Amino acid sequence: MKLRRFWFTFNLCFGDPHPPGTLIGCGVTAFDQEDAIEILNQQVFVSSPCPAIKALIADVDVSTLDPGHVTPNMGDPTRRGVWFPLGYS
Repeated sequence: MKLRRFWFTFNLCFGDPHPPGTLIGCGVTAFDQEDAIEILNQQVFVSSPCPAIKALIADVDVSTLDPGHVTPNMGDPTRRGVWFPLGYS
């Protein structure tokens, strides 16, 4: 199966409890959307439920993501798993 890149943003505010780095969003490479959400639940939102998804971009072009925070601080988006934020693979 072909891997796809997904970019998630969540209905989160600064004061809401959330895993480190997720306020800006999460980048996940997975087989499909369900697989991406499963990866988020297993690797990022382990101690708290995944918040409501505000927006989802399938097949995201990573060059369009925030050049000040996301692109210089992301992992390999060609491999299955979480590539932003770092530390959840």
